[in-house]
Amino acid sequence: MATTTTGTGHLHPTTTWRSDPYTDALRTGRGPLFLRRDDGWLLPLDVERWCEAPDSADRSVLERCRGTVLDIGSGPGRLVAALAAEGRRALGIDISPEAVSHTERLGGTALCRSVFDPLPAEGRWDTALLIDGNAGIGGDPAALLRRLRQVVSHTGLVIAECAPVDVDERCEVRVDDGRGGRGGPFPWARVGTRALSAHAARAGWAVRESWTVADRPFLSLAPQSPAGSRF
Repeated sequence: MATTTTGTGHLHPTTTWRSDPYTDALRTGRGPLFLRRDDGWLLPLDVERWCEAPDSADRSVLERCRGTVLDIGSGPGRLVAALAAEGRRALGIDISPEAVSHTERLGGTALCRSVFDPLPAEGRWDTALLIDGNAGIGGDPAALLRRLRQVVSHTGLVIAECAPVDVDERCEVRVDDGRGGRGGPFPWARVGTRALSAHAARAGWAVRESWTVADRPFLSLAPQSPAGSRF
């Protein structure tokens, strides 16, 4: 797998999610698709839901978005397109060209870019989204959230979806279609509500709200006040 090193020494994938299993799933709008660990453990990926209109849990996120919205790991773009349809300024970023193309076909705007790359309007986004497990991007939730302190405005929010179980795991995974097709290895993380709250505190965020819809838990994070900052 090709990787790029950020200024902090953090590694992120540049080609893995462009591999055929993920691209093929987005093109067809259906799975099966999994994240596979080397020990054979599989995490199903809900491609069908990603390619459909926002559901009730998604709408609970959209209702809490304010101002300009950056959807990190936006996938096929259902959230970006829904915001655009309401006349909201929203941008998706994803390292998969097929995901970006799918978003644009839905009427949304997206860039083929990693969150660890330079981004438009850094420090001025009002809301950043980490939905569908994307708090695991890069395999280090605290590092990801520290990066978002540079991306989101000092009064902005991060809305993150948590794993539906009490877990705090960092591992190496591959995209797997269950039929022999696999991508290259890359770092990933799975974090439940309690773990993500702890990582957020270490990265300078405070939990503003916690809620669950359709068994999908979410946190809304705001920058800590200067007195509570750990920087």
